[in-house]
Amino acid sequence: MTRRALRSCGHTLLEVMIAVALGLVVTAGAVSLYRSQRLALVRATDAVQMHDAGMTALTLIALQLQMAGFTPADAPSAGASTSTGALFGCSAARPVGADERLTCEALASHSDGIAIRYVADNVSTWPSAAAQPTDCLGQGLVRTLAEGQGVPVVNRFYAKASGSTGEPELYCEGSGKPGSSQPLVEGVERLRLRYWAAGAPAALDASALAPDQWNRVVAVDVCVLVRGARDTAPSRYVDCDGVPSVGTDKRARDAFWRRVAIRNNSGGET
Repeated sequence: MTRRALRSCGHTLLEVMIAVALGLVVTAGAVSLYRSQRLALVRATDAVQMHDAGMTALTLIALQLQMAGFTPADAPSAGASTSTGALFGCSAARPVGADERLTCEALASHSDGIAIRYVADNVSTWPSAAAQPTDCLGQGLVRTLAEGQGVPVVNRFYAKASGSTGEPELYCEGSGKPGSSQPLVEGVERLRLRYWAAGAPAALDASALAPDQWNRVVAVDVCVLVRGARDTAPSRYVDCDGVPSVGTDKRARDAFWRRVAIRNNSGGET
């Protein structure tokens, strides 16, 4: 092989090495871009899912709160269901016990809980397949002759971790099947409720309300804290008390607020 041929081969090897190096640089850049774009897509998707969960939870609770204290005009038992109050709330606990003698049971999630009372009929609720009024879970409510068209219902809301998946969820327990709660919205880590009594200068926690003040509640501030997917770093968010916080478990979180007027409470003394 001549010197000229050797020199030609040497140049070809150098060109191959340069091409390989450039290829590795381009590949590394493409992989880095793909990873960053994929992470951005995952975060955006997670944000949309948290938003949907938060707004769905707020809507479900708000619709029930707007019904608090409602009694159909033609119901012979008008007012009977609200004799114990249209609302009953718990701080960092859920309502338990008989509908007319509710108490509070602490929750590990520190979620607030609320019980909402009203008289349900086939107009104010979606009727079941058997043409019965329904509770928050769509379960049919059995009428008695004395109740006529309306049926007293108590729907209880709170948030806790699922016993099967460990994921936080918004739960409701309705009068259609007492003692049996079902999840409504996945991802709701905490429910925070504050109550506006008629004439009060500020909203109060449930624990600060006296028993005779529940019938004077004219609005409720509802906040749901939603937990998303695991991220690559601790996430920053503002919690339901307006406090900037950091999620040390690297889970994204977001809080959603809404104020709901209690239309059927007179705001007067009981």
